[in-house]
Amino acid sequence: MRFLPPSSRRIEPWANGAGSTEVLWREPDDANWCVRISIANVVEEGPFSELTDTRRLLVPLDAPMALRFADGHRGHADRFCVLRFDGAPAPFGILPEGPTRDFNLMLRADARGELFARTLVDSQIFLPETGARWLIYVHRGNAQMVSGGKTLQLASGDAAMLDFADDPGRAAVEGGGELVLAKWHAPACA
Repeated sequence: MRFLPPSSRRIEPWANGAGSTEVLWREPDDANWCVRISIANVVEEGPFSELTDTRRLLVPLDAPMALRFADGHRGHADRFCVLRFDGAPAPFGILPEGPTRDFNLMLRADARGELFARTLVDSQIFLPETGARWLIYVHRGNAQMVSGGKTLQLASGDAAMLDFADDPGRAAVEGGGELVLAKWHAPACA
């Protein structure tokens, strides 16, 4: 387990310059990343950044979001639901109930992953899986991660990394609140 406090995040501008994002994790930590996890502040409607060869998963944290694509189709996610789309051509973001923050998992090359938004009322168990890494983000509430005999306390806004290569036993998150869980496999990034 590795604690990722809010103070460890970098604020970076969007590729199109229309906003900013907090980078929670980037692997590798340079411009050639194949996994990137961030929280974007979306204060007004507008085009997303064009991200060629990138697959995106997005969870609106505060309010719903809709996407309008160049070919005419639309996507919609209520708060705490997952949207999946390609980074190019970039969609146009619509805010039906006003500003929101989006939790993003972006994947390139042979990286693959999932996002899960969950209400935590007791515990969430993570079983060992070869090559899998997890980032646990506490959106609201408090939680504690337990793995390998160690405990890590997490409050709203905190995140933690779980990598079974470091500890092959199962892990758990316990507490109450709302979590966003990012799981990925990125063989070429290792």
